Amino acid sequence: MLAKVVSCAVVGLEGAIVQVEVDISPGLPSFTIVGLPDVAVQEARERVRAAIRNSGCTFPMKRIVVNLAPADLKKAGPAYDLPIAAGILLSSEQISVDVSRTIFLGELSLDGGLRHTNGVLPMVALAQQEGFSTVIVPDADSREASLIQGTEVIPFTSLSQLVSYLRGEIPAPECQVGETGDYSPPTSSATDLADIKGQEHVKRALEVAAAAGHNIIMMGPPGSGKTLLARALPSILPPMTTEEALEVTKIYSVSGLLSSDTSLIRQRPFRSPHYTISNAGLVGGGHWPKPGEVSLSHRGVLFLDELPEFGHAVLEVLRQPLEDRVLTISRAQGSVTFPANFMLVGAMNPCPCGYYGDSLRQCTCSPGLVARYQRRISGPFIDRVDIFVEVPHVDYEKLVDNRLGEKSETVRGRVAAARSLQQKRFAGTRLTCNAEMTPSEVRKFCEVEKSAQSLLKAAMKQFHLSARAFHRILKLGRTIADLENADVIKAYHLAEAIQYRPRQMV
Repeated sequence: MLAKVVSCAVVGLEGAIVQVEVDISPGLPSFTIVGLPDVAVQEARERVRAAIRNSGCTFPMKRIVVNLAPADLKKAGPAYDLPIAAGILLSSEQISVDVSRTIFLGELSLDGGLRHTNGVLPMVALAQQEGFSTVIVPDADSREASLIQGTEVIPFTSLSQLVSYLRGEIPAPECQVGETGDYSPPTSSATDLADIKGQEHVKRALEVAAAAGHNIIMMGPPGSGKTLLARALPSILPPMTTEEALEVTKIYSVSGLLSSDTSLIRQRPFRSPHYTISNAGLVGGGHWPKPGEVSLSHRGVLFLDELPEFGHAVLEVLRQPLEDRVLTISRAQGSVTFPANFMLVGAMNPCPCGYYGDSLRQCTCSPGLVARYQRRISGPFIDRVDIFVEVPHVDYEKLVDNRLGEKSETVRGRVAAARSLQQKRFAGTRLTCNAEMTPSEVRKFCEVEKSAQSLLKAAMKQFHLSARAFHRILKLGRTIADLENADVIKAYHLAEAIQYRPRQMV
């Protein structure tokens, strides 16, 4: 007898409907799975066989063929265990129920228990889009699945419990509802700006960067507080909206990084990969591409400490996502697009010993060595960074001063107000903040007063700025004006924006 059960695959970050067709016919006992399955799906044969037997059901000793359609879509992971088991039970007439509008998801253990499955959120979202009425998931994934409204989510702890439900012997288990809504990011684990002594101009640069998602690079000697300042940045970022939180949660769900006690990621991500990371680890990859650190920092911060130590090729692959806010990975099987709308925060020393230009310690590097060290970061990469700020040593008097600086909560209030202005400005468009503006939006929204135009013209000639740098200065000026709730970009707004451009150091 032929039985059909619906499941789902994940391609990139999106779901794809998979028909699980099970045919049981007389013949020598065999169990074959076709339809481009990977090793994990092939191993489902033993898991399903043991789970059915240990759940009080009978595994048919006949010729069993399972087809996963469409056949040209690669099937990966253990999420097909449950639909294959359900198809076998339907085909062997151990259960009889209409499951045409139901999607089955879940990995089986040998005792018939249902385990956590990666990518439940995008798969349930697809079920809602395609009009399926019910989604059956492991109980461990019920809170995550319930974030998608419009589809009934029924969680089960074991295959035997599911069989009892399909036979009408027990009612549907109650689903735990995940939390939604807008949340302020928790700051208990983040460094508060008030605890950082001195570096007021760097704190100002971080505030401007946070107000519109601008990229920033900090340069200074060892021990000046670059890493500490970077780790304080999440404490002044505005809260994520529900849509942003769902985007981030979907990425972490597919990557298998969503903890079992978390249904919705509320805090903006902060990723800090080591400089030995590979291209695939940073931007994503693999035989079937998975999100890398760039996508895991979506709507958050990607912090690259010791920036020049990263491989040249690794930094150069960041140029496209920094510009387009998305990342496309092409393989023989097709192309996958991952979101990559993140803030880049870099920290670097001015030279290998770290003390070039320092007033307290003498640099031991030759001028040629300093130049080669700084040239590890290419001009096109630097051109995509909006803010470049120097971080000097902190004076003794500031370190022993007991007075606290401005709290992160106060700064976050100004940042949130500026972001609110930008959301109103870009209402009805795909943009969310000033850093995402293209040249057409810059012409439309970055109105500059007349006296400021001459300042900008002089800066373009003196610093030999590119067209990309020109637009980035205007976007930065627009953000500084937003922090003051000003409609027009004034001369002193542009002056501050220009001072954040990188300078020739050697």
